[in-house]
Order: sequence, then structure tokens, then C-alpha cells
Amino acid sequence: MTTMELQGTAKASNGSLTRRERVVLSNLTEEVTLEQIASKLFVTRNTVKSQVRSVYRKLGVSTRSEAVEWARAAGLYTSEG
Repeated sequence: MTTMELQGTAKASNGSLTRRERVVLSNLTEEVTLEQIASKLFVTRNTVKSQVRSVYRKLGVSTRSEAVEWARAAGLYTSEG
């Protein structure tokens, strides 16, 4: 997916993410495991997996790196965090 496609998708999909999905997406930008994210958010790993799948579906991506790239292209998160 090109940056232009990501930006177009970002504008269309940005509002459809729930608050919790945005929190999960922000954690995906860090070098942490799903287990670590779950512990930080006080939920189970399976809950995080489900939320990640929902984020991927809404963004139209299939990998963590694509989701992070989408978030950065959308201006949600910078390279510094």
C-alpha cells in the first residue's frame, strides 16, 4: 500500500476505531508483545488478540507493521512514539 493510499484510508477509517482500539493501536507502535500489552491494559492476551484483529479489519491491513505504518501516515503516532 502506498503512502497516498494509506492517507486516503486513514481519513476514511480514522473515526471508525473505538477508543480502546486506538489504545491497542498505540501499543502496537511499541516493541512489545501482545502479552505485555494485555498486562498493561489489565485484560487477557485473547482480548488483545481480538482487538488487534478488529483494528486490522477496520484499517484494511493484515500485519502489525502495516497497522503501525497506517497509524503514522494518519498522523496518530510519530516515529518517536
